[in-house]
Amino acid sequence: MDLVVRVKEIKGTCPVYSLGDSIVIREGYILDTKDSPAVCMHSLASLMPYYVALSKGISPQNLGLSGKKPDRAYVQCLDPCEITGGGTVIFEITAD
Repeated sequence: MDLVVRVKEIKGTCPVYSLGDSIVIREGYILDTKDSPAVCMHSLASLMPYYVALSKGISPQNLGLSGKKPDRAYVQCLDPCEITGGGTVIFEITAD
Protein backbone atom coordinates (compact mmCIF):
# COMPACT_ATOMS: atom_id res chain seq x y z
CA MET A 1 0.00 0.00 0.00
CA ASP A 2 1.30 3.45 -0.89
CA LEU A 3 1.24 6.30 1.63
CA VAL A 4 0.93 10.01 0.90
CA VAL A 5 2.56 12.28 3.46
CA ARG A 6 1.29 15.87 3.07
CA VAL A 7 2.38 19.02 4.84
CA LYS A 8 -0.78 19.94 6.73
CA GLU A 9 0.48 22.79 8.91
CA ILE A 10 3.70 24.67 9.63
CA LYS A 11 4.36 26.33 12.98
CA GLY A 12 7.09 28.93 12.64
CA THR A 13 9.18 28.99 9.46
CA CYS A 14 10.31 25.76 7.80
CA PRO A 15 13.28 26.16 5.45
CA VAL A 16 12.42 22.94 3.58
CA TYR A 17 8.67 22.43 3.24
CA SER A 18 5.76 24.54 2.07
CA LEU A 19 2.12 23.97 2.88
CA GLY A 20 0.73 21.25 0.59
CA ASP A 21 4.08 19.60 -0.25
CA SER A 22 3.91 15.84 -0.28
CA ILE A 23 6.09 12.78 -0.13
CA VAL A 24 4.90 9.39 -1.35
CA ILE A 25 6.09 6.14 0.19
CA ARG A 26 5.51 3.47 -2.44
CA GLU A 27 5.18 -0.23 -1.72
CA GLY A 28 6.01 0.37 1.94
CA TYR A 29 9.67 1.34 1.44
CA ILE A 30 10.34 3.49 -1.67
CA LEU A 31 10.62 7.22 -0.91
CA ASP A 32 9.20 9.15 -3.88
CA THR A 33 9.88 12.88 -3.65
CA LYS A 34 8.65 14.06 -7.06
CA ASP A 35 6.00 16.32 -5.43
CA SER A 36 8.39 17.77 -2.84
CA PRO A 37 11.48 19.81 -3.69
CA ALA A 38 13.45 18.26 -0.81
CA VAL A 39 13.09 15.94 2.16
CA CYS A 40 14.08 17.04 5.64
CA MET A 41 15.81 14.51 7.90
CA HIS A 42 13.68 15.64 10.86
CA SER A 43 10.56 14.56 8.96
CA LEU A 44 12.02 11.15 8.18
CA ALA A 45 12.78 10.59 11.86
CA SER A 46 9.13 11.34 12.65
CA LEU A 47 7.83 8.95 10.01
CA MET A 48 10.15 6.02 10.70
CA PRO A 49 8.26 4.49 13.65
CA TYR A 50 4.97 4.37 11.74
CA TYR A 51 5.36 4.04 7.99
CA VAL A 52 5.66 0.24 7.91
CA ALA A 53 2.56 -0.34 10.04
CA LEU A 54 0.55 2.21 8.06
CA SER A 55 1.67 0.74 4.74
CA LYS A 56 0.58 -2.71 5.99
CA GLY A 57 -2.94 -1.41 6.63
CA ILE A 58 -2.81 -0.89 10.40
CA SER A 59 -5.29 1.90 11.06
CA PRO A 60 -4.03 5.28 12.29
CA GLN A 61 -6.66 5.03 15.03
CA ASN A 62 -5.13 1.78 16.33
CA LEU A 63 -1.72 3.48 16.41
CA GLY A 64 -3.05 6.49 18.29
CA LEU A 65 -2.24 8.82 15.40
CA SER A 66 -5.70 9.79 14.14
CA GLY A 67 -7.68 12.91 14.77
CA LYS A 68 -11.29 13.50 13.81
CA LYS A 69 -10.74 11.48 10.62
CA PRO A 70 -9.83 7.93 11.69
CA ASP A 71 -8.33 7.04 8.28
CA ARG A 72 -5.62 9.72 8.52
CA ALA A 73 -2.49 9.70 10.64
CA TYR A 74 -0.81 12.80 12.00
CA VAL A 75 2.83 13.23 13.06
CA GLN A 76 5.08 16.24 13.43
CA CYS A 77 8.74 16.86 12.83
CA LEU A 78 11.21 17.06 15.67
CA ASP A 79 12.19 20.74 15.34
CA PRO A 80 11.04 22.60 18.49
CA CYS A 81 10.45 25.88 16.64
CA GLU A 82 9.76 27.90 19.78
CA ILE A 83 13.37 27.27 20.85
CA THR A 84 15.25 26.99 17.54
CA GLY A 85 13.44 29.70 15.60
CA GLY A 86 12.80 27.13 12.86
CA GLY A 87 9.55 25.45 11.97
CA THR A 88 7.61 22.48 13.24
CA VAL A 89 5.76 20.73 10.44
CA ILE A 90 2.61 18.67 10.97
CA PHE A 91 2.13 15.89 8.42
CA GLU A 92 -1.08 14.15 7.41
CA ILE A 93 -0.57 10.58 6.19
CA THR A 94 -3.15 8.80 4.06
CA ALA A 95 -3.23 5.50 2.21
CA ASP A 96 -3.28 5.85 -1.54
